[in-house]
Amino acid sequence: MKCPFCSYEESKVVDSRATEDYTAIRRRRECLKCSKRYTTYEKIEDIPIQVIKKDLTRENFDKNKIINGLIKACQKRPVSITQIELLAADVEKVLSNQMNQEVKSDFIGELVMERLKKIDEVSYVRFASVYRQFTDVNTFMEEIRNLMNNNKSNL
Repeated sequence: MKCPFCSYEESKVVDSRATEDYTAIRRRRECLKCSKRYTTYEKIEDIPIQVIKKDLTRENFDKNKIINGLIKACQKRPVSITQIELLAADVEKVLSNQMNQEVKSDFIGELVMERLKKIDEVSYVRFASVYRQFTDVNTFMEEIRNLMNNNKSNL
């Protein structure tokens, strides 16, 4: 790390503390040559995740797309925006922890549905109907039957 005043490459850390949101570490440094102090920040490098869509095109992962889809699915349901944001953050965390630079959109959709089913079944069916592109009433009814059978087996 070069001193911003004299460009000397050696310094000592005088103080370290986390930022308010705990996403970085703020360090006060003192140059060993000119003795001037300056601040640096250390944070985890984000690895961009590419989403492979159904048509095989790729785009950057965007947590807001998940949130927007969930807001539509949860309209007029007892699901708070906080629950939606936590669900989206959890999906993002799972994807980041896998350390894959590419992930299929199907996998993301399944992660979302798995979590949404535990929060609100009606919202889950709404989300699934768009995500799985139900083409007729029979497909829709089959999903509801599967949901009902899973509920019976969990009792």
